Amino acid sequence: MPLAFACGAAVGVLGGMIGLGGAEFRLPLLIGVFGFAALSAVILNKAMSLIVVLTALPARLASVSFTDLAPHWTVAVNLLAGSLLGAWAGASWAVRMRTSTLYKVLAVLMVAMAAALVYTHTADLSGPGLSGPLLATVGVIAGFGIGVVAAIMGVAGGELLIPTIVLLYGVDIKIAGSLSLLVSLPIMLVAFARYSRDGSFAVLRTNLRFTAVLAAGSVVGALLGGLVLGVVPDIVLIPVLAVILLVSAIKTARHANPVRAGTAA
Repeated sequence: MPLAFACGAAVGVLGGMIGLGGAEFRLPLLIGVFGFAALSAVILNKAMSLIVVLTALPARLASVSFTDLAPHWTVAVNLLAGSLLGAWAGASWAVRMRTSTLYKVLAVLMVAMAAALVYTHTADLSGPGLSGPLLATVGVIAGFGIGVVAAIMGVAGGELLIPTIVLLYGVDIKIAGSLSLLVSLPIMLVAFARYSRDGSFAVLRTNLRFTAVLAAGSVVGALLGGLVLGVVPDIVLIPVLAVILLVSAIKTARHANPVRAGTAA
């Protein structure tokens, strides 16, 4: 339990320093350090991501109120139109995949997350100037893809939602951060609903105490990470985090043999 709390706190600090929940860094720990099988790790990661988002949402709304978000409600609806379907589809695919295949998919997605992390914090995010039905169509497609990734990895999806909201809709990045939380919450609930129909969902009941301790560490770490936001320059922090994800992707891809699900080492 102390190791679980410490790992959760470390992940939370990393995520808090870049304004995210850190679920993409928690997933490799669940697989590599605590010995969970791929699908069990995804479901546990999703549960902890939900706890972190529920904790972060009130604090976020204290700085960016509903009044500020109200003019952008169509953005949330547009993305949810695709992401809710994507979350259901992604969770369905995850429970049907062979364990070895899921490891490979997770490894590829970790590489994609590393690329998204670097792009979001280094590129000049400016919208493509889309509008009307074309923007709505692209938004649904983007939302579907984000929902799939979030469900398969067990993440909230903020690392993909924030740049998408900024790029497609030209929303200020601070507003985009709060919108991403509002969008990611229903995404996670839909993924949970789909995972609950599968027997592997029992991993939460089996490891309830472990999940609570790791989630508590993640919340504490995220708060600490927010306090030291900006202490480490992005030019140093982002490449380091990207390398961590790439190394994690390589290690995850090497898990060729299924690991017994539902037991923490």
